[in-house]
Amino acid sequence: MIKAREDRRIIREMTEADLDRVTEIERANFSVPWKKKDFYDFMIRDDTIFLTAAEGDEIAGYIGFYGYPDEGDITNVSVDAAYRQRGIGRALLDELSRRASDRGITKIFLEVRESNADAIRLYRSAGYEQVGLRKDYYSSPKENALIMRRDAAAVEKDINN
Repeated sequence: MIKAREDRRIIREMTEADLDRVTEIERANFSVPWKKKDFYDFMIRDDTIFLTAAEGDEIAGYIGFYGYPDEGDITNVSVDAAYRQRGIGRALLDELSRRASDRGITKIFLEVRESNADAIRLYRSAGYEQVGLRKDYYSSPKENALIMRRDAAAVEKDINN
C-alpha cells in the first residue's frame, strides 16, 4: 500500500464513522466539548452541514453548521493542534460557505471567544465581521463572545474566484 502524501487534503461530509476522531479533537480544543451524540444528532438533520478535513487518512479538523431560509450559524470549527497553520480552518470555512450558498444562505453567523485572537484572525480573513457581543456567553472560563457575520457578497466573491 502506498502511503498518501501528507499534503493531500480532502474535505467531505462528516459520517458516523468520523465521530470518534471528531470528538477527540473537540475534547482537546474546548473546555465544554460536544459529545459524540451531540454531533450525531445535529449531523443527521436536513438543515445542517457537517464537514471534515482529512490530510492523508487522518481527520485533521471539522466544521458544523445549521441553516434556515437565508441565514445560518456555525456550531463549531476545530483543527487538531498538530495540523494548525496549514490552511485547514480556512478551507473548511470556504467549503462550508460554498455549500451554504448553494442552499440559498446569504448570511452566516458564529460566536467566538473574545480572547481567541487566532480564530478571530481566521474568521476576518474569510470575510467575517464583528456585528455584536454576547456578554458571559461562554463558561469554563466565563467569557464574552464576539458575534461575527459573513454576508452573501463575501460568499459570492469567493465562489467566483
